[in-house]
Amino acid sequence: MKLESGCKAPDFSLRDIQGNSVALSDFRGEKVVLYFYPRDNTPGCTTQACDFRDNFDKFKQLGYKIIGISPDTESSHIKFAEKFSLPFTLLSDPDRQVAASYGAYGIKKKYGKESIGIIRSTFLINENGIVEYVAANVKATGHVEKLLKSCDKQLPIKK
Repeated sequence: MKLESGCKAPDFSLRDIQGNSVALSDFRGEKVVLYFYPRDNTPGCTTQACDFRDNFDKFKQLGYKIIGISPDTESSHIKFAEKFSLPFTLLSDPDRQVAASYGAYGIKKKYGKESIGIIRSTFLINENGIVEYVAANVKATGHVEKLLKSCDKQLPIKK
């Protein structure tokens, strides 16, 4: 399934680092940056998470909550969040069903080889639960800066 701008964001309920159930519907009335990443403590994922961390206050000023989702366990997320002082929510999607519902799990290509896994993707979701922007197959470096510019202008940027 490929999620597009203008679609209703699929609701979900996943566990955070404290083991609490967190649903997308919990954020109704708030804007959300929802990003899917392959794995905690890997170079690209760490770069991306630290970029979100370093720009956390800017996203907050623009009214966005940040949620990161990967298949990692809650205990892995705890170590990752503590090691890099991540101030936003990390959720565990071990069976990858939520990622699949957003089109962020499937066949991906790297260096000419195909594999199945998490496709680094980001979604901007408005206060009413509607997807306003989709970025799939993003590069870890520079993506947050582009996304922030899009949020700041309040206009979706082209892929």
